[in-house]
Amino acid sequence: MEDAIIKQKTSLAPAKMRQLMWVKGSNNFSFVDTLNNSDVLLLGNAENNKQPAKIILTLVELNQYLGQLHLNSLKQFPVLQWKSASQFTFEAEKKSLVYDVKEKRLVVEANRDFGAEAENKDVADKTNYVAYTIKNNLFVYDGKENLIVTNDANENIVNGKSVHREEFGIVKGTFWSPNGSLLAFYRMDQTMVTDYPIVDWTVRPAKNNMIKYPMAGDTSHQVTVGVYNVRTGKTVFLKTDGPKDQYLTNIAWSPDEQTVYIAVLNRDQNHLKLNAYNAATGLLERTLFEEKDEKYVQPKHPLVFVPKHPDQFVWQSERDGYNHLYLYDITGKLLKQLTKGNWVVTDFAGFDERGVVAFYSSTAESPVTRNFYSVDLKKGNIQRITSGDGTHTVMLNSKANYIIDNFQSASIPREIVVYTVKGKKVQTIKQAENPLKDFKLGQMSLFKLKSDAGDDLHCRMFKPVDFDSTKKYPAIVYLYGGPNVQLVNNTWNGGGDLWFQYMAERGFVVFTMDSRGSANRGKSFEQATFQHLGTVEMRDQVVGINYVKSLKYVDAGRMGLMGWSYGGFMTSSIMTRYPDLFKAAVAGGPVIDWSYYEIMYTERYMDTPQANPDGYKESNVLNYVDNLKGKLMLIHGSADNVVVWQHSIQFLRTCVDKGKQVDYFVYPGHEHNVLGKDRVHLFNKISDYFIQNL
Repeated sequence: MEDAIIKQKTSLAPAKMRQLMWVKGSNNFSFVDTLNNSDVLLLGNAENNKQPAKIILTLVELNQYLGQLHLNSLKQFPVLQWKSASQFTFEAEKKSLVYDVKEKRLVVEANRDFGAEAENKDVADKTNYVAYTIKNNLFVYDGKENLIVTNDANENIVNGKSVHREEFGIVKGTFWSPNGSLLAFYRMDQTMVTDYPIVDWTVRPAKNNMIKYPMAGDTSHQVTVGVYNVRTGKTVFLKTDGPKDQYLTNIAWSPDEQTVYIAVLNRDQNHLKLNAYNAATGLLERTLFEEKDEKYVQPKHPLVFVPKHPDQFVWQSERDGYNHLYLYDITGKLLKQLTKGNWVVTDFAGFDERGVVAFYSSTAESPVTRNFYSVDLKKGNIQRITSGDGTHTVMLNSKANYIIDNFQSASIPREIVVYTVKGKKVQTIKQAENPLKDFKLGQMSLFKLKSDAGDDLHCRMFKPVDFDSTKKYPAIVYLYGGPNVQLVNNTWNGGGDLWFQYMAERGFVVFTMDSRGSANRGKSFEQATFQHLGTVEMRDQVVGINYVKSLKYVDAGRMGLMGWSYGGFMTSSIMTRYPDLFKAAVAGGPVIDWSYYEIMYTERYMDTPQANPDGYKESNVLNYVDNLKGKLMLIHGSADNVVVWQHSIQFLRTCVDKGKQVDYFVYPGHEHNVLGKDRVHLFNKISDYFIQNL
């Protein structure tokens, strides 16, 4: 189990290239390797496929330079970032240091010591100003002193951190302007949000830590956006008029720093306005365009301006049913839809230096593959750059003339290849060996089934080791089934964990399917569950389950089911709504009653409990506990602040009331996922449960 859980990300994962990256402003790439038990930094050249990468700095040399600056030695090469073609920066002992490759010189660039409580550090590229938070307030270090941006005494007014529970692509709370002198930041007032208890059991007596957790249909927090001018020390708050509980998403700056763009979304999440605000006055300048949908709009990406064309930007939208790229001017006029088809753009990579060509990844070949493409902004011509049936994860260099393609498939552990942006292969810089070559494995296959609505449902199955088609095997169905997640991909191990192979070694068939509601299949496929979570996606899963049960080598009387989070909701739902399918199941961190889940996620897919009472009643697992027949174990982290512990506690209470026996295990102190060494314990417990019962 230690192999399957811990080593699957280290020694049993396909070998990577540590810190592989492009060198800014050049055709060079760098990476860290180990030579004679010590780290070295190497430099390769995209154009030269005959000359091997050369060592430009060893860890021994770097430690000598650090010693000259009276700094401590490092045990491994630090995380670095290239500032230019000849200089990289890294942090050590709360200082920012710059190494010059040509001059072979290390200097201290700036102080990074803002106290032990400092978090969320965000460095401006051009000025090296650093935004950071201490508790609930925001500060900026300007190279000389620490400037106080906010000074809110109330801990429930939070500045400079991510908001809206990190939905809508929000992962941070500060946004530097292009030249690094202005800072846009989120201010979240959650004083009106209900307190929720998270108990710390490690102290005597146990301590109650209150968090703010806005449940579906209740009062939400209120967010505003400030713009802080480092030079004047003044802050202007943008006049984002409208309901206080609207969502302010996808913040972006104009190249001239005059304008801040925000995708403003109403609480119903069905009406978006892309607004431009004057950074100096905070006033609304214009609404560039609006997007509406009968179900929901889900913005995840800020607009991106075209180089050399400060009056044009690219916007991502699902308005035609699939996520695609659109070219606009700053008046809000649509110039061109750049990509189109029954497939989705999964990643936007940027432009060439002239602003003539844009680059992106998509599912154009298949929902389970990823390839890399370019599109001409004027002519609209699209060129596929990568080749090979599988998953291409691509890095574009700053000059946009070369890419590094990190390729994996079900049969290829990893190939890292340099291509020109015209698709010409230049050199292979890494060919990983099969890390599982010394293990006897189950056969993994990818295939498709059809839903009752005629949709393709992509599946992954592991057969037992030493498979014998004349035998009868127990089977485990592992599922998720919810929005924004795709489990099945044409990548190494099919995108699955090595735990699936671990169970195949123990004689189990292990099956997974992406049902309607899951990601990267277009709006209709994803929105099929709207207002009725746990309906059509459950019917799709039953299609897959019945397929597995129909296999001659599967013992239909020894079926197991497992899922976590949304998968825990699906597991507990299927066990109580389709009680004859499974003998045993494990539901981890399960949503039981959607009215107890947070506003931003739940109301997008279910509306509020007040607006959709029938949908909430239909999806509430507590209403089906009477039907439970098989063995069911629920698992929850005691400090879960995502799917709060109350969900499974309610389920237990109802099981007691109904006279239903269930098994239960709590991981003290763990949040929504059980991580670290305890994850081995978790999967031993899950495996033992299936082995004992199946």
